[in-house]
Amino acid sequence: MDENFDEQNKLPELKLDAKQAQGFLSFFKTLPNDPRAVRFFDRRDYYTAHGENATFIAKTYYRTTTALRQLGSGSNGLSSVSVNKNMFETITRDLLLERTDHTLELYEGSGSNWRLMKSASPGNLSSFEDVLFANNEMQDTPVVVALLPNFRENGCTVGFSYVDLTKRILGLVEFLDDSHFTNVESALVALGCKECLLPLESGKSSECRTLSDALTRCGVMVTERKKTEFKARDLVQDLGRLVKGSIEPVRDLVSGFEFAPAALGALLSYAELLADEGNYGNYSICRYNLGSFMRLDSAAMRALNVLESKTDANKNFSLFGLMNRTCTAGMGKRLLHMWLKQPLLDISEINSRLDLVQAFVEDTELRQDLRQHLRRISDIERLMRNIQRTRAGLQHIVKLYQSSIRVPHIKSALEKYDGQFSSLIKERYLDPFELLTDDDHLNKFIALVETSVDLDQLENGEYMISPSYDDALATLKSEQESLERQIHNLHKQTAFDLDLPVDKALKLDKGTQFGHVFRITKKEEPKVRKKLSAQFIVLETRKDGVKFTNTKLKKLGDQYQKVLEEYKNCQKELVNRVVQTTATFSEVFEHLAGFLSELDVLLSFADLASSCPTPYTRPRITPPDVGDIVLEGSRHPCVEAQDWVNFIPNDCRLVRGKSWFLIITGPNMGGKSTFIRQVGVNILMAQVGCFVPCEKASISVRDCIFARVGAGDCQLRGVSTFMQEMLETASILKGATENSLVIIDELGRGTSTYDGFGLAWAICEHIVEVIKAPTLFATHFHELTALAHENGNYELQKKQIVGVANYHVSAHIDSSSRKLTMLYKVEPGACDQSFGIHVAEFANFPESVVALAREKAAELEDFSPTSIISTDAGQEQEGSKRKRGYDADDISRGAAKAHKFLKEFAELPLETMDLKQALQQVTKLKDDLQKDVGCGGHEAIF
Repeated sequence: MDENFDEQNKLPELKLDAKQAQGFLSFFKTLPNDPRAVRFFDRRDYYTAHGENATFIAKTYYRTTTALRQLGSGSNGLSSVSVNKNMFETITRDLLLERTDHTLELYEGSGSNWRLMKSASPGNLSSFEDVLFANNEMQDTPVVVALLPNFRENGCTVGFSYVDLTKRILGLVEFLDDSHFTNVESALVALGCKECLLPLESGKSSECRTLSDALTRCGVMVTERKKTEFKARDLVQDLGRLVKGSIEPVRDLVSGFEFAPAALGALLSYAELLADEGNYGNYSICRYNLGSFMRLDSAAMRALNVLESKTDANKNFSLFGLMNRTCTAGMGKRLLHMWLKQPLLDISEINSRLDLVQAFVEDTELRQDLRQHLRRISDIERLMRNIQRTRAGLQHIVKLYQSSIRVPHIKSALEKYDGQFSSLIKERYLDPFELLTDDDHLNKFIALVETSVDLDQLENGEYMISPSYDDALATLKSEQESLERQIHNLHKQTAFDLDLPVDKALKLDKGTQFGHVFRITKKEEPKVRKKLSAQFIVLETRKDGVKFTNTKLKKLGDQYQKVLEEYKNCQKELVNRVVQTTATFSEVFEHLAGFLSELDVLLSFADLASSCPTPYTRPRITPPDVGDIVLEGSRHPCVEAQDWVNFIPNDCRLVRGKSWFLIITGPNMGGKSTFIRQVGVNILMAQVGCFVPCEKASISVRDCIFARVGAGDCQLRGVSTFMQEMLETASILKGATENSLVIIDELGRGTSTYDGFGLAWAICEHIVEVIKAPTLFATHFHELTALAHENGNYELQKKQIVGVANYHVSAHIDSSSRKLTMLYKVEPGACDQSFGIHVAEFANFPESVVALAREKAAELEDFSPTSIISTDAGQEQEGSKRKRGYDADDISRGAAKAHKFLKEFAELPLETMDLKQALQQVTKLKDDLQKDVGCGGHEAIF
């Protein structure tokens, strides 16, 4: 937004006379109040916004209120701001593509007579696509969702429907969800939802606050609609018009749901699909399957940096930015976006993608050849959408033609491959391309364009129907050329009569005001003045010369203009006919776009895997219930791509029954967070079908990645750090299965040390014993490492806590200088000390503060893992910093209290409480726990 800002910052002058201003003010007062709508008024040379919109634009985009002007005076005055075309396009892109809190409206007219010409929202961009994507590729496919929640005693049944306006897909599903709406959240993430319709009353109920939070976390704009719009009456009839094919499968699909059809009815009404006949017979409908892909919530997407963010320092900060090496104009990017939000669960499909990537990695010549051809492929999906909506011209047809003639080249390049995956390439691409390029499909379209479009004129930038395509057009073209010859001959004859050289002195001009005219310079005019006045009509005398005509030229010019108009009208009719004929090829181009964009993304994966300084490797994929997760020499792909990083690889071994739950300790800035995230990123990349940044990798398929990383306050929503931690952790405890992957970083830091540690211990136990999901748990609570010891004689050992292993990130302290050096290696075993004070020294704390910190830490340090697992709990071990020991009863009582706290917290009906009640209840639980601890002595767990 800051690029070329000086140019964009030039304010056009607000030019309205008193009458126009008064008329506009009276119209503006009639507009309905909509706090989300940003309204622009097209003044031809510039745009204006008024009222609160003007203040918002001045502060947000001009960054100063001096940009505001006053329209009218006194109490009738209206704050106004004017924006030029560049700034209007910048604001449009920001409101619709970056933000999720506004809709956009554009009015045209004058005085008091204005009408709404275009409107758009983050989920429905179609009206403004020409502005949004004139110079930019469409990277994502916006989806609008409608939800109809139905609360019952056993949970909430959600009627869920969506529309993808770019791909023209309708979907619906119905499911039971928990109080955190984890299913809704993962579906919103997977679909890339930008906007969600909800019934008007539902937002006010206490049960829906959690739903609103889930939508906010996903960056979705909520649009409330009247409950009467959520109706399924006439839905099957409406779908019969929109959906291609027979009505019977549609009726069967819709009849299988109770609430989803009403949600779909609201969507059809909101998106006004039935108002555009270009939509008829062009949509497909499907049942959305929640279990088709790995589930990812918004927290996991953020923790793993899957998609781009405005705060990214460079494109390699996000997984999408790093992996996006696509060549096609937009299609490949959108598919990559979708794949990253929908990692696969089907092992055979994952391996098919990996086979193709391997083929392209091993055959460099094939990869480069294909990528070269794909660079010349246009955005077929968007072109076809414009053609179906009759917004297209010949340039759209020509772009489709230029893409179509590349397909035989792509096909012949693939035919040259004779490696181990040749049968897969034949089945996946060559056979479909063979079918698509026959004389009934693409070849028929290519022939249509070659006969109808004058391709020779493309070099001049003109898109014209070839005169030979139509007899009437050919006749008009012949007449036009004949008249041009007669005018040219008259030009020569007139030059001879006036004794002036053709073109050099006597010029022939053609303009909108006079049509064809002769022109001579003022210098030549005295020589022919007598003849001019006698035989010609002088039209205009200006600095650039004298323009004149005669009856013959005027007659020929008028005839030429008439034939030209007829020719243009005939051209227009024929263009419309060609566009309509092209629209009948929509299914062919839909399939072609799918194959080409898939090929583009897989080639992008192969290019990434082979071009990195340290190449990626193919992962071995195993079913979720067998195999381990072993990553040897793994790296974080985004971190290693930064120029300033020399990445140190690490091994990760999540082995069932041995190290299925890893506790990782070590200093801040030592690499704990990077390590646990890179495991999640590697697994996600593998299930998308990409090679991974490892020396060797074996991955057991995961159905979901849960990530609780970082502790940031959400005070704008009235949620403290601790409450946010508890809510995120509760969704993990409720939603995770043994086939999930859990990543937890710094849990329990949002409350007192003892409370936090007790909760962390109990949560670890619950994941190990009940959920049994592979987990990476990074923590500064070194006491948690006791979970991994197998020889203790205390109560916990009776529970058979197995599969827990300790790892630490190593650091070296120089014995003389006490300087800390991070080694960034993850090694087996617990960390033997904390490095917080050393990190404070890094931050240049005053020496006196550091010295006092060391003194206090020495007084308070009371832990050694070996003490906890000692057979004699009271025995002080040599070299231990521990100042008091705990016996087995202490530990057992402490663990029981932590379990009791967690159980009581989990049973709180948070979804029915308002914020104040929830905070009061949590505070009471904490206070009771602290009193209990105080009464019960010094339990080891605290």
